[in-house]
Amino acid sequence: MSENPPPTALVTVEARGCKCPIPIIRLAQRLHEVPIGAVIAVTADDPAASPDIPAWCRMKMHEFLAEVPAHPGSAFHIRRMY
Repeated sequence: MSENPPPTALVTVEARGCKCPIPIIRLAQRLHEVPIGAVIAVTADDPAASPDIPAWCRMKMHEFLAEVPAHPGSAFHIRRMY
């Protein structure tokens, strides 16, 4: 049984080519662009994004949904909770 794909992101924050902490800073700056309960995605190719974005979500109490491979890097899907 395959996992369902994450919900479609209303906003995608482009952070490929940026090193930590820029992907998280860009996410934090643009999170308000989606309504509460909606999904925002961050594209990043810095290996540090894989542990850092889910950790930021836990710390800020937003829901980390998925890391989806995207060439290059990944798209990280986050549900805004407040």
